[in-house]
Amino acid sequence: MAETPVTYAESDELELIRSTARQFLTDRLSLEVVRELMMSEDGFERGLWKEIANLGWAGLIISEEHGGAGYGFTELSVVLEEMGRLVTPGPFFASSVLATTAIQEFATEEEKADLLPGMASGETIATLALFETPRGWDLADLDCVATRDGAGWSIDGMKRHVLDGHLADKIVVAAAMDGGVGLFVVDSDATGVTVDQSEVLDPTRRQAEVGLDSVRVEDAALLGGGAVDGRLATVLALGTVALAAEQVGGAQRCLEMSVEHARTRYQFGRAIGSYQAIKHRCAEMLLKVEHAKSAAYHAARTTGDDDELAVAAPLAGSMCSEAYLWAAGETIQIHGGIGFTWEHDAHLYLKRAKSSALLLGDPRYQRSLLGDALGL
Repeated sequence: MAETPVTYAESDELELIRSTARQFLTDRLSLEVVRELMMSEDGFERGLWKEIANLGWAGLIISEEHGGAGYGFTELSVVLEEMGRLVTPGPFFASSVLATTAIQEFATEEEKADLLPGMASGETIATLALFETPRGWDLADLDCVATRDGAGWSIDGMKRHVLDGHLADKIVVAAAMDGGVGLFVVDSDATGVTVDQSEVLDPTRRQAEVGLDSVRVEDAALLGGGAVDGRLATVLALGTVALAAEQVGGAQRCLEMSVEHARTRYQFGRAIGSYQAIKHRCAEMLLKVEHAKSAAYHAARTTGDDDELAVAAPLAGSMCSEAYLWAAGETIQIHGGIGFTWEHDAHLYLKRAKSSALLLGDPRYQRSLLGDALGL
């Protein structure tokens, strides 16, 4: 990324972004609204997406030249942390993080000028279609293939775990081609494209299977005009950094819910938080959340340096995934019987924590990337 590394430190501007994000999400996407949306057919509403775009979030990391806010991953991480607090549904992570990052990383200036303004304004929703198999985080061997067809390309294959593919107008598809892996921008309504929602653990973050049967695209659909596989790891690392920020927000909210319940739930005439076992659980949760914050904030600072990012991203991915999973599980335990019910919000966080931990590579995979980056 062509971004100057910055120190992640609280400032008036970051605090304004945080307070604005928290206020909007609380007012428009409270957990009551989240529950309604996750039970709907699409899991989100275009009207809400337009409101988010009007705040400048859809184009938060898109340059001002292309209609965006021109911010970096530091500001993005603040918004994502607040979204994580309320398990916010919708295509933000798919379109404004993954697809935007891929386009900015690989597209020519002409391609950016064509694609990014619509994404920044909220008129266009995009997603990134990379993976093909369960736990298929290695993109070295793709079954989806792009072959030359006259002046364009013909794409065949199946993509799985495509975030919000059913909402996307544009799908950035990774396909094997002569010379490596290429990224092709495909219209979701193009002839030969099928999009089917997948059954998912976390209904607040929808996924789809995207089939491509001899999908014909023009030569201009190939981002950057050539293979990108040598640099796809950077896009996934940046996605991992963004996801870590969201995980921190969810873990922090789990901690707050647990402490509040421990303070207000009485048994045998005492608040349950006065019992040593509950104290220890809450204290351990605090330590894990703070460690995760440190890793996530550091990773956001490194997005301008590929060498630092190669270490910081998997470190944050591993720590934040495990911290969120642990915090969500402990939240259910601390809440006791009520924590296991559909009516309580704890299960929303556990489902999001589990799905997020697998989204771009589970903690074990992230640690393997960290070991490779360190030469271990």
